[in-house]
Amino acid sequence: MISLSINNQRVDVETDPGTPLLWVLREHLGLVGTRFGCGAGMCGACTVHIDGTAYFACQTPVGDVADGQVVTIEGLSDQGDHPVQRAWIAEQVPQCGYCQSGQIMRAAALLARNPKPSREEIVEEMSANLCRCGTYARIVRAIERAAEEA
Repeated sequence: MISLSINNQRVDVETDPGTPLLWVLREHLGLVGTRFGCGAGMCGACTVHIDGTAYFACQTPVGDVADGQVVTIEGLSDQGDHPVQRAWIAEQVPQCGYCQSGQIMRAAALLARNPKPSREEIVEEMSANLCRCGTYARIVRAIERAAEEA
């Protein structure tokens, strides 16, 4: 049994400590906002926060986060009104939407540690996440908007 803090709630999960956090979130806890993209830590669709830092949940063994605070897209904001989420809507970022939870989580982690990033810092940070629809310009504008409004 592994005890975890997910979105500020303590949960117990019966699984092998080597199980990827992504599968615990989706299959054991029903938190399906964290998406499976590539399973190899190359696309960012599975991005979550662990102790405030963006991580690929597909590459993180659940046993490694037993003492950490995990936040998924479902826990980013109680009302869905995090500044990044509001900016995403205002800039009409999503096209297909599949990668967006991971994009939002990476952007929120960036702004938490660097509230006023330069355009270059935004592009560099967000390069870890792929968008198959190519909405990169809208993603950058949304992060700039969130930084201005925060």
